[in-house]
Amino acid sequence: MKTIDELLAEGVKGKRVFVRADLNVPLAEGTITDDGRIRAVQPTIAKLAAAGARVIVASHLGRPKGTGVEPAFSLAPAATRLGELLGADVAFATDTVGASAKETVAALADGQVAVIENLRFNAGETSKDDAERGAFADQLAGLADVYVGDGFGAVHRKHASVFDLPARLPHAAGYLIATEVGVLKKLTAEVERPYVVVLGGAKVSDKLAVIDELLGKADRILIGGGMAYTFLYAKGYEVGISLLQKDQVDKVKEYMERAEKTGVELVLPVDVLVSPDFPDLKGKTPAEFETVDADKIPADKEGLDIGPRTRELYASKIADAKTVFWNGPVGVFEHPDYAGGTTAIAQALLDSSAFTVVGGGDSAAAVRILGFDENAFGHISTGGGASLEYLEGKTLPGLAALEG
Repeated sequence: MKTIDELLAEGVKGKRVFVRADLNVPLAEGTITDDGRIRAVQPTIAKLAAAGARVIVASHLGRPKGTGVEPAFSLAPAATRLGELLGADVAFATDTVGASAKETVAALADGQVAVIENLRFNAGETSKDDAERGAFADQLAGLADVYVGDGFGAVHRKHASVFDLPARLPHAAGYLIATEVGVLKKLTAEVERPYVVVLGGAKVSDKLAVIDELLGKADRILIGGGMAYTFLYAKGYEVGISLLQKDQVDKVKEYMERAEKTGVELVLPVDVLVSPDFPDLKGKTPAEFETVDADKIPADKEGLDIGPRTRELYASKIADAKTVFWNGPVGVFEHPDYAGGTTAIAQALLDSSAFTVVGGGDSAAAVRILGFDENAFGHISTGGGASLEYLEGKTLPGLAALEG
C-alpha cells in the first residue's frame, strides 16, 4: 500500500488530489455535535495543501436515498468546520459531479481545498451494480489526477468512491488509514496479553461475527449494553422488557459453551439499572430507575445500564490487561442517569497501563461527550464497523483497492 509520504515525495504541487474522507459526523438541527472524524482527517488534508495540491475532499453523510440533494444530509456544516480547523477558506460544491463540482474544482489554486456535496446523493455511489457504480467512479475520476484514501469509516463498503475510484487513478493511503491499520494489527497479529475485549451496543446480531473470531483470540470478553440481555436470557434469566433478540439465543448459548471449553472468560453483568420506560434523551429529564441483580429483572422493566457492582467487576477485569479493545457503550450513555456504566469503562481503560483502543462509532462519541481526554487513550478509531470487520478477518474493499 503506497503511503501519502511516498506520494508527497513524488510531488503533488498543482495536481488535483481527491481525498476520500469520512466526514459522516452527527448533526443536531444542522449543528455538528462531534467533529472527531473531521479532526482525524485534517492532517492529511493540511499536508497535501501545504505541498501545493489542489485538494478535493469527498465523503458521505448519513443514508440519503440517492435521488438527489437532501438538505438534512448536506456536507455544508462539515465543510465549514474543516475550514475552521485548517484556518483557511474551504470552497463548497453543491453537487457531486455536476456543474458546481466542476466549477469549484476548476477554480482551485495550488494549496486550496474544496469539499463536494454528499456522495450518497448520487445512486451510483452505493449501487450494487458494478456498471452503475463504475460510471459514477468515472465521473469522479474526471475531477482529479490522484486519489488518497483516508476515510477509514467507509473502507468496509464496496462503494464507488471507496472501491472503484482508486482503480482509475494513481492512489495512496492517507495518514488516518495508515494509523488505523497499524493499530488493528496490534489487535490481531501482534497482541500483548492479557487481551481484554469490551463489547456493548444495542444488538447482539451486530457483534456475532466478531465474537466468533475473538473467542479464539481474546483472553476475556466483557459484555454490556442492550446486547447483554440476550446473553442473560440465554442463561435462563428474566429480562423483562429489555432489548432481546430471541432469534440469536441459540447462537449465544453456543458461544458461551465455546468460551467455557476454550478457557476464554466471557463476563456478563451481575447487576443492572432498570426502569419501566426508556428515558427521554432530548429533554434528559430525571429518570426513574432502580438497581437490581442481573437475574432479578422485573417483568415490566427494562435494563438500561450496567450496575455499580458490574462496573467494579469490569474494571477489575481490565486492570491487569496489556491490550484492551472497546466497541459499544454499555448503557444509554446519552442520558446522565444511565451514563455511569460507560463512564466507568472509559475510566477503567485510562486507569490501566494497557494499549487501549476505542472502536469507533458510539464508543468514540461517548468518550468525547462524557468529557474524557481522547488523547489519553491509545487510539480512538473513526470506524466502528470497519474495525469490527477487520477483526473478523474480512477483506475490506477500500483497503484492497489501495493495495492494488
